[in-house]
Amino acid sequence: MPITTRPATPADLPDLLAFEQGIIAFERPYNPTLKPGHISYYDVAAMVASPDIEVIVAEDGDLIVGSGYAKTIMAKEYITPRKQAFLGFMYVRPEYRGQGINQLVIDDLLDWARAQGHSEVRLTVYSENTGAIRAYEKAGFAGLLLEMRKGIGE
Repeated sequence: MPITTRPATPADLPDLLAFEQGIIAFERPYNPTLKPGHISYYDVAAMVASPDIEVIVAEDGDLIVGSGYAKTIMAKEYITPRKQAFLGFMYVRPEYRGQGINQLVIDDLLDWARAQGHSEVRLTVYSENTGAIRAYEKAGFAGLLLEMRKGIGE
């Protein structure tokens, strides 16, 4: 059965909340500033309910295997275009990685961004997450700016 995509619904929240924790667990080694213990990046229920955010899920039959979202953001006043789409919440179950699922989700999110009138799409990725960087480059994204940090108490 082929992988399909669709907009997320409130019934998908248990899977989406588990995906969020999967994202956080995967990203912890890249970011020493994340608090220990249970944290959340998103208000997933609000994202699914929002008319201004498109949350997409990928399915293998009845099993949700991937996710992502797009939302409209306002760029800084010196950036053009001011209104842009921002992608995030990109997750694919480990056993489904490498099958093009992320690309299916991105394609749907880009369609949503175009329908909103956006001509620019942005996302963030940890500089050490080379697998994700390759996937985004394959989808046509290119690096723009590297945010750096230094803890002064270290």
